[in-house]
Amino acid sequence: MDTSTLERLARAWSEGDPDAQTAQEVKALLAKQDWKELEDRFGTSLEFGTAGLRGTLGGGTNRMNRAVVRRTTAGLARYLKANVPDVAKRGVVVGRDGRLMSPEFAADTAGVLAAEGIPAHVLPGVSPTPVTAFATTHLGAAGAVMVTASHNPPEYNGYKVYWGNGAQIIPPHDGGIAKAIDAVEPAKDVKVMPEAEARAKGLWRDVPASVERAYFDAILALRPTKQAGDLAIVYTAMHGVGGRWVLQALKEAGFTRVHPVPQQQEPDGTFPTVRFPNPEEKGAMDLSTALAEQVKADVVLANDPDADRLAVMARDEGGALKMLTGNEVGVLLGHFLLTQQRVENPLVVTTIVSSAQLAAIAKAKGARYGETLTGFKWIANLALSEAPKGVRFVMGYEEALGYTVGEVVRDKDGVGAALVVADMAAWCRARGKTLFGYLEEVQREHGLFVAKQYNATLPGASGASVIKGVMDAFRAKPPDRIGELAISATNDYQAQARTEGGRSTPLTLPRSNVVAYELEGGSRVTLRPSGTEPKIKFYFELRETMAAGEPLAQARARADQRLAAMEAAFLVLARARGLP
Repeated sequence: MDTSTLERLARAWSEGDPDAQTAQEVKALLAKQDWKELEDRFGTSLEFGTAGLRGTLGGGTNRMNRAVVRRTTAGLARYLKANVPDVAKRGVVVGRDGRLMSPEFAADTAGVLAAEGIPAHVLPGVSPTPVTAFATTHLGAAGAVMVTASHNPPEYNGYKVYWGNGAQIIPPHDGGIAKAIDAVEPAKDVKVMPEAEARAKGLWRDVPASVERAYFDAILALRPTKQAGDLAIVYTAMHGVGGRWVLQALKEAGFTRVHPVPQQQEPDGTFPTVRFPNPEEKGAMDLSTALAEQVKADVVLANDPDADRLAVMARDEGGALKMLTGNEVGVLLGHFLLTQQRVENPLVVTTIVSSAQLAAIAKAKGARYGETLTGFKWIANLALSEAPKGVRFVMGYEEALGYTVGEVVRDKDGVGAALVVADMAAWCRARGKTLFGYLEEVQREHGLFVAKQYNATLPGASGASVIKGVMDAFRAKPPDRIGELAISATNDYQAQARTEGGRSTPLTLPRSNVVAYELEGGSRVTLRPSGTEPKIKFYFELRETMAAGEPLAQARARADQRLAAMEAAFLVLARARGLP
């Protein structure tokens, strides 16, 4: 984009920005003639999609700021009025996490909704994302907005939208809302009703405390065995909003030996003890691990900042603390819930990039199994679509530490999942087992599956071009084997076609830029660009056959070695197709 166009766009935007701070940011960039930064901020716009919005804070169309939030809310409100006849009666729930600018974004959201004649049901203070999702269905609202950037670094924020069914939006609503946003007037012209006026008109309503009580009652009822015993738990909120909620839930469930990490318990949008507030990142669990060793904890539970994800550490059979992967936690939850409670016609669901072990367990236990595209919106909507058939949704998970149990929350729920994992760990302890000991039981019965992920970060327009080129090249030059394993079938979710033995059959999942190779013996490799970050992701899973009586450590070492070889062989193929 030429500098004169950039200058015109930036000047017009800064003059209409309702936030003096971000307006001044842009004016300072103009004064310095920082064209590179201005092009990054104005060369494109944040794209509204099925995850809503997410981006770095700052002035510009390609940043998260009050102008973007106001225009987005106006578009959402007008789309709802055009498609939900009773939206003015039902209203929209508004929740927020503890990030920088979250209070301002939530207040602007409520003010714009009110100005559009839609009541805003505002959760008081900070709340976990799953509570916002729960409040949507509990109050019968037409939708919800959660202001959060989940586990991104502190300079990020976001805007997540739920439909009235309590699940994140999917097509056609995401596209319809995006079109409505495009038609909204400049931010300076979007009407925002002051809070006092909105309250006086009944258009700004505090979500009642009864909703919180109903949520606690609902998740407490999810525990199959309702055990606590003397299980010792360390918990970290990771400077997020889950702390109060998880501690209360565990206390009401009877867990008396719970040790919160004090440095990370209270919400703090600067995340002072971690650069990247994601439990999977190196160093993020250091404080939790140190406290766990000090108090001799059996398990460590960690939420991300908006408490929709859950990480779990446990003692292995030798007493060492180790992190369970998202796949391992999901598989254990699935097995635990299918075996420790009686449910007619049970359904478990995961995604195409998560472990296939859940499918093996479901088949063995006579349960229905569903597989969706990546993203909890698809898991929740599949569960909803099956409910009229008399199917009971038991649990769903995705490998990126996202789980939900039962039908309480139609999204990831790191609070409810923490409670059920604690119940499972207490049940294991009563049997003289750790979670890792239980995992070995499951793997001996249903197969040893090992998995890993490789991410290549490729920022900017040039990176997006490389990512597209790699995906296109694999489609144009498909491999016939990956290392020692032949490819038995290819699933191309963009073409919606499955190729096996030279024959092509249609796939029923929605179109998505994903290619999955099924390998002989039950292993698989999946490629997909990230939907929220400038990354291309490769998922590897290998199924290993264990000999009767073989020590698990021996089988695991062999599986890990074969998995590493499979990854290395695939990366050779990827680099030959343009991966840097």
